[in-house]
Amino acid sequence: MEYRELGKTGLKVSFISFGGIPIQRGTKEDAAGAIDELEKQSINYIDTARGYTVSEEYIGNALKGRRDRFIIATKSMSRDYESMKKDIDISLGNLKTDYIDLYQLHNVPVGDIEKVFSDNGAYKALLEAKEEGKIRHIGVTAHSVDALKIFVDRYADCIETIMFPYNIVESQGEEVLKKAKDKGIGTIAMKSFAGGNITDVSLALRYIYHSGLIDVAIPGMGNNKEVKEDSAVDLTLPFSETEKAECEKIRKELGTTFCRRCGYCGPCTVGINIPGSFLFVNYLRHYEGLAEWAKQRYAGMAVKPDACVECGSCEARCPYNLPIRDMLKKVYKEFKDAGVE
Repeated sequence: MEYRELGKTGLKVSFISFGGIPIQRGTKEDAAGAIDELEKQSINYIDTARGYTVSEEYIGNALKGRRDRFIIATKSMSRDYESMKKDIDISLGNLKTDYIDLYQLHNVPVGDIEKVFSDNGAYKALLEAKEEGKIRHIGVTAHSVDALKIFVDRYADCIETIMFPYNIVESQGEEVLKKAKDKGIGTIAMKSFAGGNITDVSLALRYIYHSGLIDVAIPGMGNNKEVKEDSAVDLTLPFSETEKAECEKIRKELGTTFCRRCGYCGPCTVGINIPGSFLFVNYLRHYEGLAEWAKQRYAGMAVKPDACVECGSCEARCPYNLPIRDMLKKVYKEFKDAGVE
């Protein structure tokens, strides 16, 4: 496993590391198996968040007796001092540790940045926690290039890392990521597989590796099998002309209007599983061998996309500004055309 310095933090992290979102969809046993495999594969960086339901707890249980072998990063959506202070203590309890290596301001849009850094903002709580030894480094995550620019241009002295989507189809942050690296800010790539839309693991991870912009990539891994698959990639393998053409094909097919399955759109006011709807239609469209599986899963949905009342609350929460209501209509039509209602 190759290791890289995470900016100026002094932390040496495995380039391929562990994204903890999928853990919440499995069991405690799945989580323990994944952590066991991380240790076998010498992956030492674990990312989770307060917002990932039971992810922190499952990871904390699995880390018993081996906390010192891993670098733990988590994050909170809190924007004010009191809420962030509370979340830090909850994270410490969930993760069963007396310190967290990297605590991040989670998914901060442009409109929240001033509040976060105000006198009673969340950043104040992070600084306090750092002074008390509860956390060791401070970072931010964002989905908007405009927000990322503000952090790198105005707050480079306050933050030590940034996390941003970066993959074959999402290169909008390249200029800012380069500037961040030049300033010594650690760069973390989320959405390595574009929310599951890119299925060629080797192609996806090598693309990020060869960009030269990223210190650590954190593809989501839900069990030991996924850890094995991701860690088996030979990052140094150069791109063939065929693979370059495949990257271009993926870009053309996905464009920019696709679901990354981050889940921020939910909960739907009428109970539609929005990311699930887009996942199933993706398999229906692109994977002949899984079309029947997609139809069965779609047919089993308790609330289907045609139940949408077009309230727009999902679109207001989507960090990618997707036209979710129109996209759901297309999902319903495609499955209807395929004989499933």
